[in-house]
Amino acid sequence: MGEKIMGTVRSSNKVVERREFVAKLIKEIPDALIITSLGSPSYDVFAAGDRTKNFYLWGAMGGSTSMGLGLALAQPDKSVVVVTGDGEQLMGIGSLATIGAKQPANLTIVVLDNGHYGETGMQRSHLSLGTDLVAVAKGFGIHDAYVVDDLHHIDKVAAKVNARNGVALAQVYIDTNEPVRALPSRDGVHIKNRFRAELNLQPF
Repeated sequence: MGEKIMGTVRSSNKVVERREFVAKLIKEIPDALIITSLGSPSYDVFAAGDRTKNFYLWGAMGGSTSMGLGLALAQPDKSVVVVTGDGEQLMGIGSLATIGAKQPANLTIVVLDNGHYGETGMQRSHLSLGTDLVAVAKGFGIHDAYVVDDLHHIDKVAAKVNARNGVALAQVYIDTNEPVRALPSRDGVHIKNRFRAELNLQPF
């Protein structure tokens, strides 16, 4: 049921349906703060149901994990989840080194990996050209890094998010199909201030 991407180091040819995976994961982590990268991960999270705990990034490609790190350090008693794509994560790959150095116990990174740069024309990403993201993450000190290629693995991801007992990275194999876009608000000030209100912080 999966697709074979030539040159990949993928440990499995199986994939999960992105929208179903994201929706089921969010249902199991209702208290988590979620940062999304630009593009499809934002559409997937929004399609699962808009929440004041969601912070959608419309730009800042490569910045979602850095923002997630800052949020996790600032809110150590809350679970923080970054939902990003393989291309976006590759652009911000250095952030994983800082995350590995800081070891925020309440941060989980979910990389939706279709092996392509979806926002720039579906060029193949390095994850379909030989880069092993799990090995890279482990090399940066994120030892709880693993592949997800089955919906049954959602329980493992959700348990880690809710436990807040160590940083983790889940590389989720998805196919290259692009669902109909579900667009959250493009009003950055609104998104920022409602997220701050969720954290009992004053708007600015």
